[in-house]
Amino acid sequence: MNRREHEKSVVTGMIEIYCRRHHAPQDGNLCEDCRRLTDYVYQRLEHCPKGNAKTSCRKCEIHCYSPENREKIRDVMRYVGPRMIFIHPWSAIRHLISEMR
Repeated sequence: MNRREHEKSVVTGMIEIYCRRHHAPQDGNLCEDCRRLTDYVYQRLEHCPKGNAKTSCRKCEIHCYSPENREKIRDVMRYVGPRMIFIHPWSAIRHLISEMR
C-alpha cells in the first residue's frame, strides 16, 4: 500500500469515528458533511503535487486545503488523534514514527 492509499485509509477511519461520536448517523454510514469531507480529502490526496513522497499535510508548505475544510479536518484530528492509540494502535505508532522524520 503506497503512502496515499495508507493516508486515505487512516483519514477515512478517523472521520468515521468522529462522525459516529458527534453526528450519530442513523443508518451507520457517514453523515452528509462527513461524506463531503472524506471526498474532499481524497481529492486533495489524489492531486497532491508531492505524490507518494509527501510528508504529513500538517508539515507541508503547500497547504492545499481550503480554510473551511482545513478547520474541519483539524477538528476531526483533534478529537480522534488522542484516541487513536486505543482504537488503532498500529496506525498511531506508524504516524508518530513518520512525524519524527
